[in-house]
Order: sequence, then structure tokens, then C-alpha cells
Amino acid sequence: MKVAVFGLGYVGTVTAACLASRGHDVWGVDIDQSKTEMIAGGRSPVVEPGLDTLVAEAVAAGTLHTSTGVNEALKSAEVSLVCVGTPSAPNGGTDLGYVLRAVDDIGQALSVVPSHTDFHSVVIRSTVPPGTVDDAVTPVLQARLGDNGIAFGTAMCPEFLREGSGVADFFTPPFTVVGTADERVAKAMSELLGFLDQPVQVVEVRTAEALKYACNAFHATKVSFTNELSRLFRLQGIDSRRVMELFCDDRRLNISPNYLRPGFAFGGPCLPKDLRSLLHMARMNSVDLPLLSGTLSSNELTMIDVVERVTAGSRQVVALLGLSFKVSSDDLRESPNVRLAETLVGKGYELRIHDPVVKPSQLIGTNKQYIESRLPHLQRFLVDTALEALEGADLALVSSSDAAVIGALLSCPPSRILDLSGRLGPEVEALKGYEGVGW
Repeated sequence: MKVAVFGLGYVGTVTAACLASRGHDVWGVDIDQSKTEMIAGGRSPVVEPGLDTLVAEAVAAGTLHTSTGVNEALKSAEVSLVCVGTPSAPNGGTDLGYVLRAVDDIGQALSVVPSHTDFHSVVIRSTVPPGTVDDAVTPVLQARLGDNGIAFGTAMCPEFLREGSGVADFFTPPFTVVGTADERVAKAMSELLGFLDQPVQVVEVRTAEALKYACNAFHATKVSFTNELSRLFRLQGIDSRRVMELFCDDRRLNISPNYLRPGFAFGGPCLPKDLRSLLHMARMNSVDLPLLSGTLSSNELTMIDVVERVTAGSRQVVALLGLSFKVSSDDLRESPNVRLAETLVGKGYELRIHDPVVKPSQLIGTNKQYIESRLPHLQRFLVDTALEALEGADLALVSSSDAAVIGALLSCPPSRILDLSGRLGPEVEALKGYEGVGW
């Protein structure tokens, strides 16, 4: 397959060399002649272990070529990969100038270059905000090619290359994602990347665009999280390196998909209490922990958002399905659902609560004390079944994924359902009036 790679910076050079090493006919395009000449001479313009050898071998094999012009690179090419820079704009946004310029060049060249292919895929590899491919890239191509009858499709294929291990990362990616609505583009990218062990996952375009931001934001958060704790622990004579070594041994909760599901606020007897304790320790040691402090603030905003979405409606009867902080638990201590109930009662809503597990007569100790302090008349709001809670309700706030709760929602759906858990299943999500708390 002939492929044109636009932008011979780090990502573009690694991408071009790796694809060429697997036998694809790759043309690297860059306006910087010094880069194209270095690659043509068998040398990489960027420093990366193993890349010089890969470039030299591909050039010698005749599978890697370069050009400062677009027309030669696109002649008979089936795929264009846009790997140009997307620097920050002065206002903090993303400067898409290089991307749009490259795409415009592609469109202009395709309109005049003779081709033996009847379809061309334009795939963005640069990190771009969600909506860029559909709202900016595709219209540029349509403006250039719309009247010429040239068939094309667009996609987003984010890269996950770490400098210093980019070649290894290319050949052993954590996942391979292509965001496109065009089956022809999906097929072309699956063929192009067919040598990878990871199968191509075809998703919505905006999902692919957002994925790279989610990954990088999480990586940055992990760095700041670790460094914040180390600033505090160092003053207490603790070696944070050993703490984090042990921390990473937990693959069930710490380094795992757990807690990485969009949903309602966190709560319970541990997380809020221990965060407050850490922040107190920090104040006592004159250490500022903005990330952890912001975690509590962000959690509060999740609560506020749900309350505002409830109050935006005009109806007054609310069914709250799930009261404890976790499914299959009757622990109500610092449950965000208890706070939600308390807030809605205070705002005058008629509230009906059903939790398959919570039995007021069986609450004891601090659990009982907590609910008596927050909802002293809990028994007045509790009903025995989810169906009873839903009868006549205008809105259901659902955090329980109990089978009886899901069955009740399907048999007696209210006009609005606000899913706080994301575990209700496709049948409930298909109901008219369904909303997810974060989706």
C-alpha cells in the first residue's frame, strides 16, 4: 500500500519508518528540506533509539522516500497520514494551522494528481480537539474535491508514542484505534496496520479524538498525584518511592479499570475521610496539595451538577433508586445519594427512596448515627419496591443496578431517567427520557 505521511517531526518520522519497514511504500512529506534530505540519506532527523537503523534499512530497501512537494507523494497513494504539530495557541487552545494547511494541500493535490485508486483516506494522527475531523478537516476536503467527484473519507488514528521508546511503542501499542464513520477508511487502516498484534478498534471519530486527551490528562494527573504525596511524606520521614512501589503492586484497584468509570460522586466511609485527613496533615506541615484539594472540589461539582439537572425540570415527584454509596452494600456513611436525598427534600421535592439492600431496622453503630443525622425521617421516604417508588414519579435518579430495579424501569418508565451508575444496560438506555450523568 502506498502511504503519504505529512510532517516529519517525531511522530511522522517514527510512523513513516515503521510502516516502511513492514513493506509499505511510504512517502514522507515536509516543507523543511533538511528533514527530507536527512531521511533520503538514511538518517533520522530526530533522536530515537533504533530509528536511524530503521530509516537506513527502509531507504536502502526502496520503501521509504521523501519529498517537499505533495503531488509526487500522493500519486497513486491510498492513505494520507497527517502527523504535523498542533501547538498551543496564545489563549491555551489548539493551533490547527499546520493540520488544516496539510489537509488543504492534500485536497488540492488530489484534485490534480492522476491516481490509480478510486478512493483516498485522509487520517489525522496529530492530537486535535474533538470535532476537528468532522467540523474542520472534512469541510476543507469537501471544498477542494466536492466538484471533482473524487471519493475520499476521513478518520482519526491517535498515536501513543513515548519519546525514547517510540519504535517499540509503535510495534506494541496498548491499543489501535481508528475513529471513522466510513467503512472504506476502516478497511484501509486495518490493512495498513495489519502487522500489529493489536486489532484495529473502529470507534466514533470524536471518541478517538478525545481518547488521546484522556490518556495524557491521566498521565499528567498521575505525575502530580505522586509528587504531591511525596512533598508531604518526605516531611514525615517516609520514602515515597517505596510507598509507590507497593501502591503499584495492587493491580485490582490501584492500577486497573476500577474507579475509571464515569458516574456519580464518590463517597463512603473511606475516600472522603482519608482525603480530608491527608489535607489536614498537609496544612499541619505547611504543604500545599492543590490536586488532592481539587479532588474534593471536583467531587462537589458532580453533586451540584446532578442537583441542577433535577431542578431544571418543572416536575416535583422524584424516585431515588439506590441510597448506599455502593451497590450491594447498606453502608450509608457519606453516601452521595444520601446527600442528594437530603438536598432534594430541602428543596421541597416529593421523594420516594428504594434501595434493595438498605433496611433501616438493621442499621447499627456509626452507620445508623450518620443516617439519623442526615435523614432523620428516612422511614417516611422509603418504599418497599422499585415499582412503588416509580409509580407516579416524574424523574428517576438511579444508582442501583439491581435486577429488580432494572425490571421496574422497563415496566414502568418515568418521563426522565438520570442514570448515576452507567450499569443499567442497553434496554434501559434505549428508553425515551434516558440520560446518563456523564454521557
